[in-house]
Amino acid sequence: MSSLCPFAGASTKSGGVCPVKSDKSNTGVCPAKSEKSSGGVCPVTGKNGEGQHKESSGHAEEKNSDPRMVPAKCPFGYDSNTFKLGPLSCIICQALLHESSKCKPCSHKFCKACISRFKDCPLCGADIEGVEPDTELQALVDRFIDGHARIKRSHAAGDAEAADGNKKVIYEDVSMERGAFLVQQAMRAFRAQNIESAKSRLTMCADDIREELKSSEDNLDLCSQLGAVLGMLGDCCRTLGDAPSAITYYEESAEFLSKLPKKDLELVHTLSVSLNKIGDLRYYDGDLQSARNYYARSLDVRRSAVKEHSSVASQVMDLATSLAKVADVDRNLGNESSAVEGFEEAIHCLEKLKLHSDQASLEQRRLSVLDFLHKQLADK
Repeated sequence: MSSLCPFAGASTKSGGVCPVKSDKSNTGVCPAKSEKSSGGVCPVTGKNGEGQHKESSGHAEEKNSDPRMVPAKCPFGYDSNTFKLGPLSCIICQALLHESSKCKPCSHKFCKACISRFKDCPLCGADIEGVEPDTELQALVDRFIDGHARIKRSHAAGDAEAADGNKKVIYEDVSMERGAFLVQQAMRAFRAQNIESAKSRLTMCADDIREELKSSEDNLDLCSQLGAVLGMLGDCCRTLGDAPSAITYYEESAEFLSKLPKKDLELVHTLSVSLNKIGDLRYYDGDLQSARNYYARSLDVRRSAVKEHSSVASQVMDLATSLAKVADVDRNLGNESSAVEGFEEAIHCLEKLKLHSDQASLEQRRLSVLDFLHKQLADK
């Protein structure tokens, strides 16, 4: 799954927190940035107890003196100073319950996909004699998502909820909106291999963005977010073995991301990776010509990026990888001269790449790719 948080930009503009970088729960590692300590951060609001204490000071009271304001406070303790999993969370994947299931006879509750991997209850150690769905609890989880996570985007802040039929309630701005919340839950579930849960949350997020795009077709932030979320959905389908659906999501992701300016290197990387993933699936399916077309599109995107950012080592590495992919398909298609030319260009890119001493991981990757490329040339 992509390490790019599709809501990082929008959250930052509104003074908020990227759900990827603020996820400091006991789940451990964020794909985009390793977190070494757990903090008292609400997974929905992104606020900790200290921040809330400050907000209750005199200045904050003056700011929030509007009697119509409704504070976004979590009823399950996520706003407390000590972060803990809520009663609607699965202790295994540490995301909100999906297809809530109850163990027999101990009655402890987990996601269906999570508990299916165990013979003994992870909480009490009792033998699991059977598992049955808990529809009542799942209904509560669904209501929690619709309620606690129903936080408006900044450009839609003028929308209001009716109260008592006349008065309007303005929800206090918080740092994590619904889309970011759903992506965070999906990423937790994906890391724990609860792919169906991740797919469910991402589908809800994509549907939300599509709905907003109906009235804001030219909104680049929305296009970027939807492109990233669709790529994540493609990863879910690919992991589940559903290649046709994965290709559909990757293609739609590439379609949205292709509309955007190519100044953001993370966006360029996400677009090129989506194209390569389609190429990989076509390659495994035996459609080499189609695979080459997608690899070539990814290569074009990366060539353009290197022209603008020739000093960025990761971009040069990506370019060499794309050259190798296209060359490998050319060889399989019988175009040996084109394949050799591609391998040699990739080797040239990597050999002239100079890395700093603090880029050990990139250097290791560079040497590994170089070794592969030299072996490919030796096989000609």
